[in-house]
Amino acid sequence: MTEKQKRKELLKNMQKNQAYPFLILLALVSVAGLQAWRTMFNNFAVDEVLTNGLGVGLTQSIRELPGFLTFLVVYLLLWFKEHRFAAFSVMLMGAGMALTGFFPTLSGLLITTFIFSTGFHYFETVNQSLTLQHFSTDESPFMLARVKSYSGIVNIVVGVLIFFLAAYFSLKSMYLTFGILILILAFYALFMKKDLPSKVVQTKKILLKKKYWLYYVLSFLSGARRQIFIVFAVFMLVKKYDFSVQQVTILFIVNNLLTFFIYPYIARGIRRFGERTMLSVEYGSLLFIFLGYAFFESPVIASVLYVLDHVFFGCAMGINTYFQKIAEPEDIAPSISTAYAINHISAVIIPVLGGGLWLLNWRIPFIAGSVLAVASFIFVQKIKINK
Repeated sequence: MTEKQKRKELLKNMQKNQAYPFLILLALVSVAGLQAWRTMFNNFAVDEVLTNGLGVGLTQSIRELPGFLTFLVVYLLLWFKEHRFAAFSVMLMGAGMALTGFFPTLSGLLITTFIFSTGFHYFETVNQSLTLQHFSTDESPFMLARVKSYSGIVNIVVGVLIFFLAAYFSLKSMYLTFGILILILAFYALFMKKDLPSKVVQTKKILLKKKYWLYYVLSFLSGARRQIFIVFAVFMLVKKYDFSVQQVTILFIVNNLLTFFIYPYIARGIRRFGERTMLSVEYGSLLFIFLGYAFFESPVIASVLYVLDHVFFGCAMGINTYFQKIAEPEDIAPSISTAYAINHISAVIIPVLGGGLWLLNWRIPFIAGSVLAVASFIFVQKIKINK
């Protein structure tokens, strides 16, 4: 059997898995909600809340705070089945989205952001856990890439909608509409699967094992890297180069078109070349991307770098597939909750710290990002998998 035939058979078996349609639906609803929130956030924060770089950084820190609290998921799973908890989390996300436009003040934005983000981060934790539990080590990179690719199409639809709706509707109306849609679809998913039993009973306690130390470190650094991309790259485009919501939307559409075509190849790269190689490519490239943000003062170059930043971000799925290969089956849910919390230690600190540093010099957050890229590259070289 050729490699292409093996891959087709692998994808066919993956789609027969009963977890596949459930996780695909919730993941796409979650991603669409996040895309809508992110697309409108900077313009809502700057134009209606009238905040500055420090306020944006504070809001983004609050957005990441629920991620730090994901270690509590293992205790909530004592009361809820993991797949039903996933649907409840997306419903909470929709409620936070719907309320956002009604509170155009910094305090209001902080509260609605916390509600929205709690739903999003709790779903992401159990989504990763369920994916690694229900799909094999060969299937999981393709499942993760499939979600990313489909997310690209969904995000393009969301971007196009916002692009045209922005000319006729207020941000308040758009936040409300997207929030209600998320609630409806998540409610449907809640009854889509009455049961989705785990192949291995998961440990129901916080887990921190020396065996997984590299996974924890890479998760921490990945959280820091992600914040430079999510918070300061977009804020730079809006604040420094005066990008409108439509211009930001166009960039998101370009990113998601590339996601659809490129991420499946990243999954193939992980399966063929391994996590160490693909993550090395990501972090080696990031060094130059972050320095480019800092020292090339051009909206065109900044836009190109932003797109490249997004493309290489796809390699980060290798952190989870690496963990799946070294983890004990019963450790997956609690370990992912722990790692997600560790990931968000940096995610909580960096936005507000970077926001303060932005006030001193807007280049500083990006120079710090280049240092993080070098550190990540060094740690990635320690990845060793005994097959």
